[in-house]
Amino acid sequence: MDSPTASTTEGSTARIVTSRSSVIESIRGCGLSGLRVNKEDLKRKLSMPKYLRHAIRDSINSKDVNAAADRYREGNSAGREEAPEGPMVVFVNSKSGGRHGPELKDRLQQLMGEEQVFDLSNVRPNEFVEYGLGCLEKLAGLGDFCAKDTRDKLRILVAGGDGTVGWVLGSLTELHKQGREPVPPVAVIPLGTGNDLSRSFGWGGSFPFAWKSAVKRSLLRAITGPVCRLDSWHLLMSVPRGEVVDPPHSLKSTDECSLDQGLTIEGELPEKVNCYEGVFYNYFSIGMDAQVAYGFHHLRNEKPYLAQGPISNKLIYSGYTCTQGWFLTPCISDPSLRGLKNIIRMHVKKVNCSEWEQIPVPRSVRAIVALNLHSYASGRNPWGSPKPEYLEKKGFVEAHVDDGLLEIFGLKQGWHASFVMVELISAKHIAQAAAIRLEVRGGEWKDAFMQMDGEPWKQPMSKEYSSFVEIKRVPFHSLMVNGD
Repeated sequence: MDSPTASTTEGSTARIVTSRSSVIESIRGCGLSGLRVNKEDLKRKLSMPKYLRHAIRDSINSKDVNAAADRYREGNSAGREEAPEGPMVVFVNSKSGGRHGPELKDRLQQLMGEEQVFDLSNVRPNEFVEYGLGCLEKLAGLGDFCAKDTRDKLRILVAGGDGTVGWVLGSLTELHKQGREPVPPVAVIPLGTGNDLSRSFGWGGSFPFAWKSAVKRSLLRAITGPVCRLDSWHLLMSVPRGEVVDPPHSLKSTDECSLDQGLTIEGELPEKVNCYEGVFYNYFSIGMDAQVAYGFHHLRNEKPYLAQGPISNKLIYSGYTCTQGWFLTPCISDPSLRGLKNIIRMHVKKVNCSEWEQIPVPRSVRAIVALNLHSYASGRNPWGSPKPEYLEKKGFVEAHVDDGLLEIFGLKQGWHASFVMVELISAKHIAQAAAIRLEVRGGEWKDAFMQMDGEPWKQPMSKEYSSFVEIKRVPFHSLMVNGD
């Protein structure tokens, strides 16, 4: 065991509590606890006045805030319309959740105004932020108190996986940048495979079998639950120009490449570089776990009939892991399966420290993960729950999702990762960091594999020049609704 998290007895107790919590979570998710939710009462709490729903719809469709606002500015001219108690907008990823996605969308539209439920294949979150919220703000500026109250109280429910939730959160960050507060908090109906964001904020880890009875309870919790803060992390990557990168959707090309200049560079710098940036909420990783994820994603895209839902995805993923050499690494001479120490220099800024500090990469580590949440790989907690004396000895602090720190840990060969995933041991603790800088140089390595919140990519390596990954906290928090 790499770090003492509890005695054997305490560990057994923790696993019993975890199992019991999972059962309770499942019961809650299935809508079997608490009082019955009246459909008509809920609809009154959620539904915006008709003129506001139509104004938002037309603004998004026409991509013209002013025209839609002018058309509906007389909608509340008599001042009789009032904002609902809990105005809600829902984004549904209808491709998630197996066959239930379209049915869920229809059910949600029955429980509130149809125009308040958006299918992500038709309306993107950034379009809603620019035109939908923009329309409410325009009407509020024209003296419409109902529009202003609706905008101020608005919450967003996302029915999808972690990637979908991150997409919505990322779009909402534009409100911070543009000074358009308040920023609506986000609740979740989990439709993905891992659902770690959902688990971390009390929304459960899976789409309940009794989902029709659970939807009303989820909506009620979404408008009444307390709001929590969540750190988000900006990633900037610089690669030598000429190295072809096929980035995931969350990683965009950028002309700005302002890497921290306070560090010496071991390798040579190329004359020209390509830069990419993105934001993550749960984790960034490099190494074997990202390689397995990359292969699995390509397998699923080539043979979509193999992946019919979360359970089949997990079974295929587990089997695919065994084919990638992680379990047989000590017996294989391929340098791409050796430790990351061969290719990475890592620097971090620790808690309450402005100076970079180099952190040695353990020789045995084949995957490095920088984790923001307590939930990773479908609800596991590889960082564990270290005792106070261990934290003090290592210079760590207790981990929280809004503490401005990432927990950096390593996974060794597949057997070590397997024991970590079933929480028999904790991962290899490396550091806690307020910022991270990775210098990656290929040598014998042709490719490195990276992933960000479950979206993997293959990073071609240069023998002559280094690639850089720099991670820093976004200066404002994202807001989540707690579903517990």
